[in-house]
Amino acid sequence: MTSSAPRRTVLAAALAVAAGAAVTPLATAAGPGRRTAPTQPETTTPHWTKNPVDYHAWTTAADWHRGTGHGTRVVPGHRPSIALAHPAGTTDYHDPHTGRTATWEYATWTSPVHRLPVPATEAVASWNAHTPAGTWIAVELRGTYSDGGHTPWYVMGRWTAGDGDTDIRRTSVDGQKDGRSAVSTDTLALDDPSTGLRLTSYELRLTLHRRPGTTVTPTVWRLGAMASDLPDRFEVPPSTPRLTGRELHVPRYSQEIHKGQYPQYDNGGEAWCSPTSSQMIIEYWGRRPTRQQLAWVDPSYADPQVCQAARQTFDYQYNGCGNWPFNAAYAATYHDLQAIVTRLSSLNDAERLVHAGIPVITSQSFLKSELDGAGYGTAGHLMTVIGFTPTGDVIANDPASPDDPAVRRVYQRRQFENIWLRTKRHDAKGQVKSGSGGVCYLYFPVDSAPAQRRVLRELGIR
Repeated sequence: MTSSAPRRTVLAAALAVAAGAAVTPLATAAGPGRRTAPTQPETTTPHWTKNPVDYHAWTTAADWHRGTGHGTRVVPGHRPSIALAHPAGTTDYHDPHTGRTATWEYATWTSPVHRLPVPATEAVASWNAHTPAGTWIAVELRGTYSDGGHTPWYVMGRWTAGDGDTDIRRTSVDGQKDGRSAVSTDTLALDDPSTGLRLTSYELRLTLHRRPGTTVTPTVWRLGAMASDLPDRFEVPPSTPRLTGRELHVPRYSQEIHKGQYPQYDNGGEAWCSPTSSQMIIEYWGRRPTRQQLAWVDPSYADPQVCQAARQTFDYQYNGCGNWPFNAAYAATYHDLQAIVTRLSSLNDAERLVHAGIPVITSQSFLKSELDGAGYGTAGHLMTVIGFTPTGDVIANDPASPDDPAVRRVYQRRQFENIWLRTKRHDAKGQVKSGSGGVCYLYFPVDSAPAQRRVLRELGIR
């Protein structure tokens, strides 16, 4: 096995297709291109005095009221949300993946400007939403540069949970750039951080769509973004084990037993590490797809819920299941489950989460020789940290395993921490490639335990 990556490479570089000036809420996806393996842009920032990662979200009724809505309403209750009250207008959307053009009613909500405590070089948005059949949402981000200029309104995703005849195909948008920054599938990144240019703030815009003449509406409970400015580094400082000796009982699912299944969703196997990891954690929290939702899966296939996760996270532009926010959005379709994409700064952060009962889905890339016991190398792979041995080594559910029982692995702490947190690495040919810089998915219930809420809050997540 040479790679367990879902052809998911990390961190933006040059894009193949130019985007033009501004991107509207309904801009058409450009071109059929897919990402190649970009290198991490050079950065001159050596260190920082504040946390270089900022995750901020709008989730409360007060949050939603602070934004500017056109045709939206704030829905109070257990999970305050934004919904479509009345259309602000109609628009025609040509779906590049179905070839169909349809008219949609829409309403918009725009967040207040969020000023970053540390100016950033990258941003990744994520959201939690309910999108009944015949509805969808678009999420956009506009950043402010440190020289006072602005990015276009970049489309960070067009999302729907469904893929029926009344739905669009969920998609990222290629070809978005303005000569100073660009979007690569799910990541907005500055082209050349060595110039000192940074993003000092951003705002997010939601566009809620529905079929004309209906009263059904998308509902958005959480909207946020992770912005960061990490230094270039091949090696990260080692952390000292602190909260060790706990292992969470997380279901074990192998992506490899699905090899060759459903070519329309990227053919299973090494392409499905992200949805397989997501499904393990969804079920850890006691959520599962219904029998009806799984009825489409070939009954001869084991673990049909993994097939369901792959289908529901599939990005029709990227042509794969490795879109980070799409995985989080899928997890959040389950009852009262929240999901975000962010970065952590060390394994000590992961220890705190695991100690509180929250597993951590991590993104990493490495040579076979850089992670003893894995037995493979990868340009990008998702696995789940479920515990730590008494000496601090990492207990991971690694879906790149031959069968379900083999999924549980123990990896050396120092090796795991470095391949996860570094932003640069050398591939097998000695060429410099990107690392994820500590990217992770965190899934947790709305009614989390007090200790879980406290740890999340201490890590900047509410």
